Amino acid sequence: MKKIIFLMVIVLTVAVVNGCKPKKASNNQSTNETTQMDQNDTTSYGICGEGTSMHHLELITDMGDTLHYTLLDDGPDSAVVLGGLLCGDRLAVIGHKVDGESYADCVINLTTLQGKWVSIDKQFEILEGGVVKSNVKAEQNPWTEWKIYNGQLLLNRDTFAIDNLGADSLYLENKVGIFAYHRLQ
Repeated sequence: MKKIIFLMVIVLTVAVVNGCKPKKASNNQSTNETTQMDQNDTTSYGICGEGTSMHHLELITDMGDTLHYTLLDDGPDSAVVLGGLLCGDRLAVIGHKVDGESYADCVINLTTLQGKWVSIDKQFEILEGGVVKSNVKAEQNPWTEWKIYNGQLLLNRDTFAIDNLGADSLYLENKVGIFAYHRLQ
């Protein structure tokens, strides 16, 4: 009887010790998900070049390549420009090619997106490098990181379509509704 109790205590101890080890597999899984997500992103990132005009966008990519996009005003291929176009600003561009010519579908000015935004219940700052700083201490799930993925804004795990981005206003939309923010001076 003592041997059975002793054996059960040893088995229980081994199970507890093994159960307390940190799980490295989930870390690798989230790294793999992030890598796969980056590979599926069709967005081109870079700086708005001096050759940009009303209907033409020159994008100097992060890799150093210069890409040229046509910006259409009318029709089903018309481009949506969020935040304006200013030479030297950082941009995210989603586009497509027709007969070897590149057309912009959506242009997001990341320089305009960065800054302090406030609404009735949220106050946060979008910083360079994918960091979000929340200024409301009582917030339960503050946003801590951001990125643009296929033309949508990801704040942590929340995905938003950018409806409007101006010098002092930001409208984000998801399945819950539309959220309006204004820039904090």
